[in-house]
Amino acid sequence: MTCCRRLIQTVYLFGRRRTMSSSSASRQSPISSLSVTFLGTASAQPSSTRNHSALGLRVGGDVWLFDCGEATQHQLQKSNLKMGKIEKIFVTHTHGDHIFGLIPLLASCLNGAGGAADGAEDARTQVDTTIPPLEIYGPPGTRAYVRGGLKYTHSLLGKPYVVHELRSPSDPQEEEVLPLGNAESPHGQDIPQVDGCWKNIFTDSAISVSAAPIKHSVSCVGFVVTEAPIPGKIDPKKYIPDIKRTKTPISVMRQLQQGESVQLGDGTILHGPPRRKGRKVVILGDTYDPSPIIPLAEDADLLIHEATNAHLPGIDPNTKEIDTYASVEERAKSRGHSTPQMAGAFAKRIRARKLVLNHFSARYPGDETEEANKIMDAIAELAAKEFGSSVTCAKDFMSVDVVFND
Repeated sequence: MTCCRRLIQTVYLFGRRRTMSSSSASRQSPISSLSVTFLGTASAQPSSTRNHSALGLRVGGDVWLFDCGEATQHQLQKSNLKMGKIEKIFVTHTHGDHIFGLIPLLASCLNGAGGAADGAEDARTQVDTTIPPLEIYGPPGTRAYVRGGLKYTHSLLGKPYVVHELRSPSDPQEEEVLPLGNAESPHGQDIPQVDGCWKNIFTDSAISVSAAPIKHSVSCVGFVVTEAPIPGKIDPKKYIPDIKRTKTPISVMRQLQQGESVQLGDGTILHGPPRRKGRKVVILGDTYDPSPIIPLAEDADLLIHEATNAHLPGIDPNTKEIDTYASVEERAKSRGHSTPQMAGAFAKRIRARKLVLNHFSARYPGDETEEANKIMDAIAELAAKEFGSSVTCAKDFMSVDVVFND
């Protein structure tokens, strides 16, 4: 059937208004914990030491998944992340190594069961419409992929989901899509690109997500997660004398800590410290040029950037004699990818505080052998020379805390 997707400003869940999930509504600033766990750090070909692309961002008690390559749910079961805490899934692009794990993950997360071949509803599966849907964000094709994957595997889900697509002006306004499945909210948004990006595709009082297109061999996006401004640092010695002098309850310090102003009994007004910048995480999909995301990505506390190919003469035994740094970079670009030097240069350009490299060729193992460590150290060094600071190479199950810039 032909379905014209329209932009919906307010999201409804099966007839009820929904502005944010219950966990979003209770999320406080500053967020108690903000950390990244890498679930898959391979590129197109997985290996015994690197799974296909996926990472989890822990946002307080919730988990946001970025990409979902093959076997991501197996990686989740081996990690410190809980599958039941996944609140949102963000897809950078629809290449298989970034999305082949999505359908089985949905079946596990959303109480999936097998349906009958004739389409009859499975009595074991009744959709719980009292809970907010798991939200999926991705480029055009994400919605059709999910619908097709669920339909042709006869998968019925017991919990709801919704798909929002990030649309560019050049994308067709009509497309051939399958009918909604049993658990899909009909109110997924087609989010229009404005001024070259998608600002605040999700936002609550504590955190927001924006996105921008980045250059790859197919439509691809990068995501920017930004924490809301947080309370400033308070110096009790600045306030205690006036509080004691006026016999004001010391509990007013809590208001001051939040940046509020407090009037004391004698008319004195104390002003809390100004709020300070929250943390920012930039997560890029595959790219040979992420420059369109620069306005959103500047001053990131953590940048996660691919580094698929590297020239490592004398270190990587698979290095070809005819290769040079320039030829490897040109080959990487021609396939839509980056080298460590390209990642380091971009990190410097946006003034990132920390750079973690990701999405490595199968030539570069992710284990702890001497050879593997030597190769990864050399890759990190190539990026560091351009970045001007130390660089980390991601491994499966590695976690990185996003710390405040004090």
